[in-house]
Amino acid sequence: QVQLVESGGGLVQAGGSLRLSCAASGRAFGTQYMGWFRQAPGKEREFVAARNWSGSSTVYGDSVKGRFTISRDNAKNTVSLQMNNLKPDDTAVYYCAADWRALGPQSDYRTIQYWGQGTQVTVSS
Repeated sequence: QVQLVESGGGLVQAGGSLRLSCAASGRAFGTQYMGWFRQAPGKEREFVAARNWSGSSTVYGDSVKGRFTISRDNAKNTVSLQMNNLKPDDTAVYYCAADWRALGPQSDYRTIQYWGQGTQVTVSS
């Protein structure tokens, strides 16, 4: 089993920045890929970004490319999401995810193995 705990959400004005963090504990094999998804009210859960253990694969959703940066600290088993130039459309609950399989825009979120509890990000206009 893998447990994921997020932190760092909050309220920010458009154009501002936030940093989310996710700490993983448990089976290391289950965190081969770690990443972030988000879900706005009334919408499907959407892929945001993911990175594999070695860092050789980093993937971003189209709506966040050039604004968000994902990073991992394998020694601490954490993944972070630096979000810059935030827009009101970025408002959502952000979920940390982990799986031994690749995470990306093609992922069916319903089959992803591990999830955090979610953290709210609200961007005001």
